[in-house]
Order: sequence, then C-alpha cells, then structure tokens
Amino acid sequence: MVGEEGHRLIITVVGHDRVGIIAGISGILAAANVNILDISQTILQGFFTMVMVVDSKASTVELAELKELLVKKGEELGLVVNVQHEDVFRFMHRI
Repeated sequence: MVGEEGHRLIITVVGHDRVGIIAGISGILAAANVNILDISQTILQGFFTMVMVVDSKASTVELAELKELLVKKGEELGLVVNVQHEDVFRFMHRI
C-alpha cells in the first residue's frame, strides 16, 4: 500500500444512508491535504458503512483538529465518524 507508515490513519463512517456522505468526508480530507489511499463503502440494509485508509503526512492540520472536523461533519450528516492512527488500530485488532 502506498503511503509512509506512521502517517496512515483509519477512518470509519457509519450511519443511515443519505446523499453527500462521501463528498462531505472527502472534502474535509482534501482541504487538509490528506490523501485517500484506499476506500471501501457499502450499504447494509439502509446503513451506510465506509472505511478509509488515508495518508496524513502532508496534512495542513494537526491530527486532533482533523478528528474534530471529521466528527463535526459526521454529526451534521447524522453519522458516527471514528479516526484512529494505524498503529492504534492494529494494536486494538490484533489476535
């Protein structure tokens, strides 16, 4: 996967499906100069789910501010948005 380890974030988005979810989340990432490396999204019985792996190396905002912006956008759209550093995600999901 492209992107330097140590700068990758895992972003999860869950909520009722509606127009503008991907645009809202990706717009914030683009404005912060965060590159989307991989994205998977699906709708399960009316629930929108998305997982993104992004590279924050060139980000113009600090991680805490990026999280705040994404969570706020999620609230506006009726979604739950979670942002984790790749290392935290790996640690929490290891067997």
